[in-house]
Parts: sequence; structure tokens; C-alpha cells
Amino acid sequence: MPVPSHRGLVPRSLLREDAYRAIRDAIVDGTLAPGERLNDADLVEWLGVSRTPVREALARLEHAGLVRTKPGRYTIVSPLDVRAVRNAQSVTAAMHELAVREALPNLSAAELDAMRAANARFADALRQGDVEAAVAADDEFHDVPVTACANDAVRSVLEQFTPVLRRVERLRFSSLSGRGSVAQHERIIALCEAGDVDAAAAATRANWQTLAPLLDTPPLDGSSSP
Repeated sequence: MPVPSHRGLVPRSLLREDAYRAIRDAIVDGTLAPGERLNDADLVEWLGVSRTPVREALARLEHAGLVRTKPGRYTIVSPLDVRAVRNAQSVTAAMHELAVREALPNLSAAELDAMRAANARFADALRQGDVEAAVAADDEFHDVPVTACANDAVRSVLEQFTPVLRRVERLRFSSLSGRGSVAQHERIIALCEAGDVDAAAAATRANWQTLAPLLDTPPLDGSSSP
């Protein structure tokens, strides 16, 4: 799929972070497909920014595992690498477990209500087959304890590794298997409300490990796994 035809998506006044997020989101949602070549000039025209923030964004995306670069030859969207996804899953599950452990002793009733509301939106999006809304609601659900724990290191690690998982989760949330997450979310909320730190943390880790069956299927992009 080519770079989107509409131009000037990111106003020139915005910082390099916006270019990074725009390209990242296009990779995660499949607009920029695995294996697709990324041309600086096309990205510059699409985003409406200079070449410098585009190059900086691509360097960050390579570090995150979403882009591969062969200096002087090409830059492509990384194929879906099962090993990289497994590694990202392990790190992400551990960070969300830690967030719940640190947040739960002070988690307020309002924050629990925010988790319930996000899970209700998540369930509704799944019923309607709206993958975009499901991913957004799932992010909102898990972001409550991440924000509440106030641990900048946790958020920084999650911002690096979560996009790798989101590429796979879009497949899960488009299938019936994604609906099991609604019940898992409900269990996490109940355990948090009960103040059971160990059980809530374990349930959170288990929720982030439910991608495992997808990783045991044939390669997601049709290529051979490394």
C-alpha cells in the first residue's frame, strides 16, 4: 500500500514527535504494510515537514523494531517478526504487572470507574467489529494504572514496545478470540477493587500474554519466521 495520497497531515509548526507518531500509527494500523519501502521524499510530502524530523522518526522506529534500514539502499516497514513480538510481549506484560503493583495501593474509585468505562467501550467496539475503537479502548483501560503508578520508566518502556504488539492485536481484536479480554479486564478490576495486589498483578500479566496463540500460527505476514 503506498503512502497516503492526502498531504500536509502534520502542520509544519509541530515537533518531530508528531512525525514519529504519524508514521508509527500508519505502520501499526497497516496503512504502511510490512515490507513496504519508505521513501523520505514521499514521507516529507505526506506529513508536510522537513526531511530532518522524518529521518529522526525513522531512526526511532528502527530502534523500536518497526522499521529496517540498509544505509544507502533502502528503508522498509519491518515484517512481522515472531521473535521480536514475543520479546515485546514479555517486556510489556512485565511493565503492566509492575504498573498495577505500584498503582493499586492508591487506586481511587474514580480510576476504577474509568477502567470499567473503558472496558465497556472495548466490549461495545468488539461487538461492532470496530478494531480501531477496540484498540483505543484497550489502551485506555491499561493506561489507568500506568498513569496512576506515576513511573516514567514504565511509560517509556511501554511506548517503545507496545506498538510492536498492537500490529498483532489488531488481528486478535478482529476475531472472536479478542472477546476473552473483556472478561479478563473485569477480573482485573474486581481484584483491584478488592485490594489483592498479587492477584491483580498476575491477572494483568496473564491478559498481556494472551497473544501467544497467534504467535504459534504461521507467520503473520506470509514470510518465513527468523
